[in-house]
Amino acid sequence: MKEISIDRAQKMVDDWIKTIGVRYFDELTNMAILTEEVGEVARIIARKYGEQSEKKSEHKSELSDELADVLFVIICLANQTGINLEEAFIKNINKKTVRDAQRHVENKKITK
Repeated sequence: MKEISIDRAQKMVDDWIKTIGVRYFDELTNMAILTEEVGEVARIIARKYGEQSEKKSEHKSELSDELADVLFVIICLANQTGINLEEAFIKNINKKTVRDAQRHVENKKITK
């Protein structure tokens, strides 16, 4: 499977939780898990793209796998709080488009 919609991803996570995961962790637990997963992404970025060296004791994690872990937990939180992420994302990108129509183009701190 190469491409899936956000709606389909939400359904896939929900099906997985109900068949393999037994049940959703509560929202606070999932928030803690999300924080942990984002920390793992940060660690990889700091070592691969930043100046921090990798410790010998660290196993080599894949950035793609860690980003997928973050996405999985975000989808869990959306599912258990009744948020349709596809609708929320469209609404959010529209908000950013209106709000930032000239903001970045006029930002002298960044160049093209």
